[in-house]
Amino acid sequence: MAFGFLKRAEQAPPEVKASAAGRVAALGVAGRVAWTPRDAGSMIRAGFCGNPVGFRAVKLIAEAAAALPLVCQDATRRYDTHPVLDLIERPNPVQGRAELFEALFGQLLLSGDAYVEAAGTGPSELHVLRSDRMRLVPGADGWPVAYEYAVGARTHRFAVEDGRSPVCHIRQFHPQDDHYGLSPMQAAAQAIDVHNAASRWSKALLDNAARPSGAIVYRGADGQASLSPEQYDRLLVEMESHHQGARNAGRPMLLEGGLDWKPMGFSPSDMEFQKTKESAAREIAVAFGVPPMLLGIPGEATYANYAEAHRAFYRLTVLPLAARVTAALGHWLGELTGAAVGLSPDLDRMPALATERDAQWARVGGAEFLSQAEKRRILGLPPEMEEDS
Repeated sequence: MAFGFLKRAEQAPPEVKASAAGRVAALGVAGRVAWTPRDAGSMIRAGFCGNPVGFRAVKLIAEAAAALPLVCQDATRRYDTHPVLDLIERPNPVQGRAELFEALFGQLLLSGDAYVEAAGTGPSELHVLRSDRMRLVPGADGWPVAYEYAVGARTHRFAVEDGRSPVCHIRQFHPQDDHYGLSPMQAAAQAIDVHNAASRWSKALLDNAARPSGAIVYRGADGQASLSPEQYDRLLVEMESHHQGARNAGRPMLLEGGLDWKPMGFSPSDMEFQKTKESAAREIAVAFGVPPMLLGIPGEATYANYAEAHRAFYRLTVLPLAARVTAALGHWLGELTGAAVGLSPDLDRMPALATERDAQWARVGGAEFLSQAEKRRILGLPPEMEEDS
């Protein structure tokens, strides 16, 4: 009995070293949805650089808004020439008005924020800064005291002094953020991921599991269902020489005894996946406010014709965005230059709204109970016109 402990040691199970959380971790092996990160850089790469629907929607809005003619006026007159107009017409040595505003609207649509820097005295130049490199520095009262622009390891600080900022910050409405805006790209993030995943699935289908147009099935006599090597080689040669290529298109196929042609197509699951991709594309278009008809997305016809969809696009998406951006930019430039002028889109020179504008002019002009001053105010004109100096 003195050596009984040796027997008990031999019977004891060997010690196993393992994590106490191993069993819990092993239970969590189910796949999870992999969404694109919601930072500005990742969203731009996935939704603009890597998605044709998001790319076209942003380009369509930005180019349309950048091409709108602008009006510069104050409380008493409208200016054909003005230093603010000259600055916007040629904002810097490498950009014109269209390039500057396209970059400005593009940054606003992609990230929810747009930043314009005033450089030189006067100022003499305007530059659109990348929103993914900018950081707002709030003060003790919550208002911004500076903006920091970081490129690599270098950071430049734009200080806000006496309420005058060298940077004009324009942002979209965000209900849960006091300093940064919410972009349509973020609202359409899930639809963009679904659309990109469907495109990757289609590419993988073509690379790895693409279905041929049909199959030749051999049913031999006496239960033999396989061709001899000579028959198989002869069939391949005849298919390549007589039924492949553009010159053989439409040629009927002559099959010998035991050979049968079975056409192949998309399965119901493949067709449903294509519908999911089209639905995601429509959701992306809705988030940006672009009628799907203008993007070539198949589906229900919401508008009677293309012209109606084009007019709704300008009235509901382009014009409100351009009016808000130009008003903020004009107010900021007015503070820097000391000229109390405002910027706004010129509705009378917008071809998309020409029909509506003509009808409004005729309706206001025919209202005899209105005075001239009231008519000018309704049409957005200053109270009196003076000769431009």
